[in-house]
Amino acid sequence: MPRPVTLFTGQWADLPLEQMARKTKEFGYDGIELACWGDHFEVSQALADDGYCRRKRDLLASLDLQCHAISAHLVGQAVCDRIDERHKAILPPHVWGDGKPEGINQRAAEELKNTARAAQRLGVSVVNGFTGSSIWHLLYSFPPVPGKMIDEGFKLFAERFHPILDVFAECGVRFALEVHPTEIAFDLYTAERALDAIGRRPEFGFNFDPSHLIWQGVNPAQFIRHFPDRIFHVHMKDAIVKLDGKAGILASHLNFGDWRRGWDFRSLGRGSVDFEEIMRALNDIGYDGPLSVEWEDSGMDREHGAKEACEFVRKMDFRRSERAFDSAFDKEEQTKA
Repeated sequence: MPRPVTLFTGQWADLPLEQMARKTKEFGYDGIELACWGDHFEVSQALADDGYCRRKRDLLASLDLQCHAISAHLVGQAVCDRIDERHKAILPPHVWGDGKPEGINQRAAEELKNTARAAQRLGVSVVNGFTGSSIWHLLYSFPPVPGKMIDEGFKLFAERFHPILDVFAECGVRFALEVHPTEIAFDLYTAERALDAIGRRPEFGFNFDPSHLIWQGVNPAQFIRHFPDRIFHVHMKDAIVKLDGKAGILASHLNFGDWRRGWDFRSLGRGSVDFEEIMRALNDIGYDGPLSVEWEDSGMDREHGAKEACEFVRKMDFRRSERAFDSAFDKEEQTKA
């Protein structure tokens, strides 16, 4: 059986879910990954209204759409971040509250716990998301960064996420961190350190997304093979590195979509990601979960891109062979057959 191809709704939250779900089906997808913003999946409603999750499931079932995961990236970002005015735009009002940073961190943590409870009600076993990071601003070691400051950042992450993961464990739901700049883990080594910080709890793993690794120079297939038991979910997303001698890899304070950037996101198959090797690596670790398209390309119409991306993933996906290609030459193997 091929892996289900799903579409993440985060970039479509301006549309009502019913409209988005119909488009998802028209684009050719098997399922949908619901963002916990817009009206796509509202955590508070899922917990307050006994019929809410059933209605969501009924809508998706009416279109023959699967749902394997929900995503809480925006709220998760505020758990460990140093809060500033940027967060107001991404947080629900009840989490932002009075805007005082400590309270926001606490309310974001409670919302993530409730997301695990809501996921259990919906019948999905994975919540994708972010953690935020109190030490991202220390990325460049000048002024010199004492090692203890980095240690304290990982310690804070563990202190804030252990209670969250306790609730995930109670609910039988796993948290999949999207390894990503501005998070506590943004490459292979920081992902390893994050796992160590929380004692390698089984509830904590990764939402693999190659687009955030490729421009950093991290080999996405190597990441998969390094964490074979921690790849809980997969985002299919592309990015391109296009250094021209003027812009650097840090993107020059130029926003996504600006042609002068040294790298940018691209529609699947139009960037620098080697999806052939990613499929082989996923086969090597036995991953059979969804391949969820997170479509981002500032230079392309999103409906054209979403349809094209679905077709691309179906073309790229293949399963590992159960026999060696040269077994036909082996007389002993032929006798067994």
